[in-house]
Amino acid sequence: MKSSVTLSLVNEARGGPFVYWSDVREACKEAKALGFTGIEVFAPGPEAFAKSEAAKIASDHGLKIAALGTGGGWVLHQWTLTSPEEKVRTNARDFIARMIEAGAPFGAPAIIGSLQGRHSEAVDQAKAHAYLEEALIYLSQKAKSVGTVLLFEPLNRYESNLIRTVEEGMVLISKVGESGSLKLLCDLFHMNIEETNIAEALRKCGAMVGHVHLADSNRKPAGLGHTDFQPIAAALKDIAYQGFISAEALPLPDSSKAAKHTIDCFNRYFKG
Repeated sequence: MKSSVTLSLVNEARGGPFVYWSDVREACKEAKALGFTGIEVFAPGPEAFAKSEAAKIASDHGLKIAALGTGGGWVLHQWTLTSPEEKVRTNARDFIARMIEAGAPFGAPAIIGSLQGRHSEAVDQAKAHAYLEEALIYLSQKAKSVGTVLLFEPLNRYESNLIRTVEEGMVLISKVGESGSLKLLCDLFHMNIEETNIAEALRKCGAMVGHVHLADSNRKPAGLGHTDFQPIAAALKDIAYQGFISAEALPLPDSSKAAKHTIDCFNRYFKG
């Protein structure tokens, strides 16, 4: 398993669960010094990702781009794949498609989290799921065409009412029919809320696990809450997971200390 830490370039998202903010060069320098092997970037869009030169700076420091978040499409534009407005759904889909293309040359999959949206009075549950499945068919095929994968993240009940558990995520992937190019992002914070047993849920997910977000039970860096990481690490080893364990946690007490807490947890439980 490989270690990664999050970097947000979206100023409007300040206060969110990202370890580093804005300064790509300093974040990469510190991440490398601590022993991380990758950096996950939350950018306003593909153009901003390119302008930031994050991929080049990361490479200069011997780091991989672990993944690209697409939540900037929600934070900045309020786009979702399940909006009642067709234009908004199209904007969300096209934004994700361009992020897929931006990350592909660096082996960095795009993440669908907040852009999945939710069902509501304007869009009932069945219609929201239909919109989501239609978009994922298109986007997973886009990912396949450029030689990468797409990551779908189940979100806890306070952030979405569509896909909340990894089992529901597995059902969704089966319906889409693109298990090779569509994987699950298993976020330990969300799973702490929604899963009865995190380790067993990961075992059931098996090869569908494409990425893991690391945070403690309270969204603080790993080691500052009550999550027991030993059985989680054992489950990931049981399914032969070789991807990134990426810190998506609040930068508390500050970014440097949050990163240090995270790498210490990674080295203790997940390394090797």
